[in-house]
Amino acid sequence: MRRQFLTSTTALVLLLGAGHAYAGMDEAKAFLDKEIGDLSTLSRADQEKEMQWFIDAAKPFAGMDIKVVSETIATHSYESQVLAPAFSAITGIKVTHDTIQEGDVVEKIQTQMQTGQNLYDGWVNDSDLIGTHWRYQQVRNLTDWMAGEGKDVTDPMLDVDDFIGKSFTTAPDGKLYQLPDQQFANLYWFRYDWFNDEKNKADFKAKYGYDLGVPVNWSAYEDIAAFFTGREIDGKKVFGHMDYGKKDPSLGWRFTDAWLSMAGNGDKGIPNGKPVDEWGIKVDENSRPVGSCVARGGDTNGPASVYAIQKYLDWLKAYAPPEAQGMTFSESGPVPSQGTIAQQIFWYTAFTADMAKPGLPVVNEDGTPKWRVAPSPHGVYWKDGMKLGYQDAGSWTLMKSTPTDRAKAAWLYAQFVVSKTIDVKKSHVGLTFIRDSTIHDKSFTERAPKLGGLVEFYRSPARVQWTPTGTNVPDYPKLAQLWWQNIGDASSGAKSPQEAMDSLCGDQEKVLERLEKAGVQGDIGPKMAEEHDLDYWNKDAVSKGNLAPQLKVENEKDKPITVNYDELVKSWQK
Repeated sequence: MRRQFLTSTTALVLLLGAGHAYAGMDEAKAFLDKEIGDLSTLSRADQEKEMQWFIDAAKPFAGMDIKVVSETIATHSYESQVLAPAFSAITGIKVTHDTIQEGDVVEKIQTQMQTGQNLYDGWVNDSDLIGTHWRYQQVRNLTDWMAGEGKDVTDPMLDVDDFIGKSFTTAPDGKLYQLPDQQFANLYWFRYDWFNDEKNKADFKAKYGYDLGVPVNWSAYEDIAAFFTGREIDGKKVFGHMDYGKKDPSLGWRFTDAWLSMAGNGDKGIPNGKPVDEWGIKVDENSRPVGSCVARGGDTNGPASVYAIQKYLDWLKAYAPPEAQGMTFSESGPVPSQGTIAQQIFWYTAFTADMAKPGLPVVNEDGTPKWRVAPSPHGVYWKDGMKLGYQDAGSWTLMKSTPTDRAKAAWLYAQFVVSKTIDVKKSHVGLTFIRDSTIHDKSFTERAPKLGGLVEFYRSPARVQWTPTGTNVPDYPKLAQLWWQNIGDASSGAKSPQEAMDSLCGDQEKVLERLEKAGVQGDIGPKMAEEHDLDYWNKDAVSKGNLAPQLKVENEKDKPITVNYDELVKSWQK
């Protein structure tokens, strides 16, 4: 299937790059013929109708050169190499779509915010910055833009309600600030074939007294990790867990990407806990951050967070390959595909396409995977109603510092690459679903058996518990960089988990205090709370019907629970 996409893509670039003097419907039809075909939720007539709208709306901007940027993942490479040239050929607006590292995108958008210099006309910027964008008011809120200044360039077929991530990019004021372009979750990954092997099942049951299956909680995950580590399968010693531990910026994502929420940090609430979120940052009734440390009612250094760090360290040391401790995110990513890992608690679905390639040790001869993805297990502090994991949502963002005509041209391109005409095809290339209609397209029903449960997960009711960083975080670029440095100290053994989280919450509060003093975020910026002890804040939370910060649980190894994967999938379909 991938080869078929690449062949049609190459032909399309040649066709559209052949120096057509006129943009218009001929170019649109050539694009639809070569690239889209029947991989769309729209009929051919509606595809042409949507393309005609783009052609007409783009006329005032024909000949303009614009620049947009995104991080480097397969979805954005496809946009940059295929969709940008197609858009240029169809509309006459020349688009340069740069793909750079995610950290560089954050750094550059921060520079544009600080200087007002227009570095890019459109940004695919993680929705993790929603709290930043809402408070600094330096991006155009799209709700008002689509109804007002940008109305003449807003696609009548856009269908914002079809986007599964719109709650992630909506601020407490009810306005949409960003439009999702791609999404991927971190889920539980496991060797379905090993879990269904009769000897493995019998040996596990004999040892632990319950069935080998998808772990619902961390106690079961730990037992399964211990069971597989050192076991010989197909002549190889295998490991029960995979992770990474190098002190590097990618270690920060490992934790800000909702690891603490999986443990049970913060409060109930979807898409994020309120008043305390999964970073442990607490806000008041006006969404003003009031603290991060337990001493101010936050939870970054509370018992649930410390437990989360301790488990991460214990499992990395005891159940992962020894070299994992010195690996970064990108180095550790391909390891499960090599065939010696039984399960991974924190696995990004952005790796799905690479993990499903024919010929890999983890893929059957018929092209079906030997692995599956399932909902992540939760820690002992977790309660029903909390989020259960992270979802990345790279989302189109228009800065106020971008001149209006350039923002309009960029908005046309942004809508083109997320349009119903294109989205099914784009989703087959990158597997980063953003539209409900795409997830339920018949082409994904057909392809689902080769994607290891990814489609079933996205069609399931469980999906809503996987969400990005929320609006409690008032300055993502400044705060996110504190995580890898502090947790790196725990990972290296320089500090205990408690010391590392005490240091992290203290560093976060210094940033909050600086923001409060500067007053740059006005009446939605930080307003620090008075300090009290854990018992005080726990009683205060409970009296208001909240959870965080929770008191330490005496026995952090609760009763292990597993579920049969096939039964789980059937329960979703009901």
